[in-house]
Amino acid sequence: MCGLAGIVSSNTRLVAEAPLTAAIGCLQHRGPEGGRGWQGPSGRCALAHNRLSIIDPDPRSLQPFHYGKGYTLVYNGELYNYVELRDELRALGHAFSTGSDTEVLLAAWAAWGAGCVQRFDGMFAFALWDEGRQQLFASRDRFGEKPFFFAFDGEALRFASELKALWTLGVPKTVNSAMAFNFLTLGYTGNPRDGKETFYQDVWKLPAGHCLHFAPGDEGALVERYSEADTVEIQVDDNRAVQEFRSLLSASVTRRLRSDVPVGTSLSGGIDSAAVAALCTQAGGTYTHKAFTAIFPGFEKDEEERSRLVAQHLGLQQEFVRIHEGEVPALMDRVMHHQEEPIGSGSALAQFKVYEAAKRSGVTVLLDGQGADEILAGYNKYYRWYWQELYRARRLGASGELEAARRNGVTEPFESIHRVAALFPDLASSLLEGRKGKAAARTPGLHPEWAARYRGESYYTVPAQFTLNGALSYNTFQYGLEELLRTADRNSMAHSVEVRLPFLSHELVEYLFRLPPQFKIRGGWTKWLLRESVRDLLPAPIAWQAGKTGFEPPQAQWMETSAVQEAIRAGMEKLVAHGVLDGPVLQKKIQPHSAYAAVSQHWRYWSLSYLY
Repeated sequence: MCGLAGIVSSNTRLVAEAPLTAAIGCLQHRGPEGGRGWQGPSGRCALAHNRLSIIDPDPRSLQPFHYGKGYTLVYNGELYNYVELRDELRALGHAFSTGSDTEVLLAAWAAWGAGCVQRFDGMFAFALWDEGRQQLFASRDRFGEKPFFFAFDGEALRFASELKALWTLGVPKTVNSAMAFNFLTLGYTGNPRDGKETFYQDVWKLPAGHCLHFAPGDEGALVERYSEADTVEIQVDDNRAVQEFRSLLSASVTRRLRSDVPVGTSLSGGIDSAAVAALCTQAGGTYTHKAFTAIFPGFEKDEEERSRLVAQHLGLQQEFVRIHEGEVPALMDRVMHHQEEPIGSGSALAQFKVYEAAKRSGVTVLLDGQGADEILAGYNKYYRWYWQELYRARRLGASGELEAARRNGVTEPFESIHRVAALFPDLASSLLEGRKGKAAARTPGLHPEWAARYRGESYYTVPAQFTLNGALSYNTFQYGLEELLRTADRNSMAHSVEVRLPFLSHELVEYLFRLPPQFKIRGGWTKWLLRESVRDLLPAPIAWQAGKTGFEPPQAQWMETSAVQEAIRAGMEKLVAHGVLDGPVLQKKIQPHSAYAAVSQHWRYWSLSYLY
């Protein structure tokens, strides 16, 4: 992992004077092992980079990296299939002077141009300057694991891995109030209708699965999609589906263990991280058998017991991470310094501590189970989507799925309104969007004038297809998963730790999205295909545990402490001063709530206040 920054402009003075050294200096946590800058011969492009060495730590692999006919690259991420790509490129006549995936990426560009990104299995954000053509090409991985922010002021395009580097480059820092409104009213940390939007005016992020083209003198950057998952369903029997899924997941884990530094795993009490850890133990290689778990003794959703069962079963060296109530305010300060945009819950604090523990134990790379819930229907909310699909096909009663879910303790409602939605999805979409928009406008505590200004900008939207696969695709590619990926990236890179996610192999995801819904939910079980695929690797209470705990800390307990309440109130006072909240809200008692509560206003106030 690394940090990058750059500027492109026809104004060579602007390029020469850009404080790129300072920009990557504030990103040193992303790459503490050497930073340097470069300016192209034409003077129209300058790039800077700092490095966290994972593959080929040789100094020859430092960036900006030069290759071929005037190609220069700054790159943040990993190409997990770089070995296979290098063999293919050698057969085409390309030579390599390093063992890095960085050089492979540049050779792929030289061979295939912009189409190279279609061949990458990895997480990445990169900017590549072509001196001969005087053009910049940038791209971001299919799921948005790695960040890329940019701003264009009519004269220069500036870009960086994190917002703080853009501020250093002179980009104005002004809060985007429309995003703030949607966060306070809907809890949205992104705009599902415009993947470029951020919490700051005129500052954009390159959306997942997109690339960017820009040349000096252009009136703006051209952003276009290069990746779209195929969702045309295929017919396959159970045995074949289980075998193919297990093969794809195993291959993904094996590739993500490629490293020249020690690799460990995050471990909760759930099946996702347990499956990843189990496949790591089978693959061996650089895996250290070290696992890191956040625990909350006495909390009803603590996962110590189940995670310990997994660790003992797999022979892992497990380290437990705890958060004491008294450290929460200072910890929130540290987390928000790195996040830079609001976080929806206190789970981000626990994750931050897990990555800190990994770094302290000498582990630089962690494999994690994130992404499984979105591609395998792991949340209870997905039952309703499946039931609607069955109801529309007149198979809900005969399937027994509703009754089976109830036996598993699932209380997700399925009422008349859901049956109507199943039969009339377009009408349901319109009604839902209208209802949510009106509810957003009535959100209590907002300053009336501020709320009136933005009440017409509710970003609420629903999946285009009222099917289970439609909902999964929406949460994977349009809104939902990227928030988790952003949180994980900033939290891990705060400690110079790289997180790799085996469930986000695009080959695996594309296969899953072509499977009919009964491979995700069956017999009242979510993630049916995953459970069947790893049942021989894990204890039955883990593989077939009912319910979804989630990575949840005792947030309500934290919010009851005087120190946290003082911090929340200070944040609210700041929002009142900026005309976001109405003054009388300060007279009301702060209401503690769980991390995933439907109403979580006071946490949102606290989180948003860091932007002002």
